[in-house]
Amino acid sequence: MNQSMITASVTMGQLQKKLDTISNNVANVNTNGFKRRDVQFQDLLFQQLNNQTVASQETGRNTPFGLRVGSGARVSQTNVRMEQGSIMQTGRALDLALSEKGVFFEAMPTEPGGERRFTRDGTFYLSPNPNNGEELYLVTGDGDYVMSSTGTPMVIPANYDSIRVTEEGRVEVTLKDNTQRNVGQLQLVKITKPQLLQNNGDNFYTFPNLQELGLNFGDVVDNVVNRGVLIQGALEGSNVDLGKEMSELILAQRAYQFNTRSISIADQMMGLVNNIRG
Repeated sequence: MNQSMITASVTMGQLQKKLDTISNNVANVNTNGFKRRDVQFQDLLFQQLNNQTVASQETGRNTPFGLRVGSGARVSQTNVRMEQGSIMQTGRALDLALSEKGVFFEAMPTEPGGERRFTRDGTFYLSPNPNNGEELYLVTGDGDYVMSSTGTPMVIPANYDSIRVTEEGRVEVTLKDNTQRNVGQLQLVKITKPQLLQNNGDNFYTFPNLQELGLNFGDVVDNVVNRGVLIQGALEGSNVDLGKEMSELILAQRAYQFNTRSISIADQMMGLVNNIRG
């Protein structure tokens, strides 16, 4: 196949990944706590084609000999961007916004053996404990347990009257008899290596197998203790800038169109060669 066709077709496949990433960003423009991703490209291998030089014609030459022929570009990585989203006041006691970049809530699936998951979406609810009618679990919108600093699910007394969450993440409840109780500390972690995070769906992130990378959790997360990073009665919006995403979409579409045009021109040139009559 013509080298220009190969180069264009390879690049088009990689540009499609950029278009998919932009589409995912735009689809989550109204998702609470969503962090956009951007795409980085790098060149693929190239070949150096050297011509036979004529010494008498090379005097004073400034350009290099030969021709460098590339093989297109590929997506090197997609970076998660941790810029802060806008804070929206809701007035709901179980809506919690994080005001510091890189800090996440930790959640755990209700199924045994589930892996640690992290989210910036602070839309929480209360779910009954099936084994104890006097307790309620603090859960995410998908029903996962919101974890406390002790590594166990956050539990709220069923006879609560009101719930207050401090800026440091301490959960304090007022019972119906007007007594107050400190029920625990939310597990808040600072992700120190955010580019290792993998999208797990439903606005959750997980880490890959850290042992294979020679790391442990202490190398990628730090506990956030006694730092005022929480805002009760508010939610963090998505950090997607719709105007920027549409600009990136137009640029990606133009690059895709340019490569399709390259294939078309190469096909026309091959047709001209094939139609030459001796």
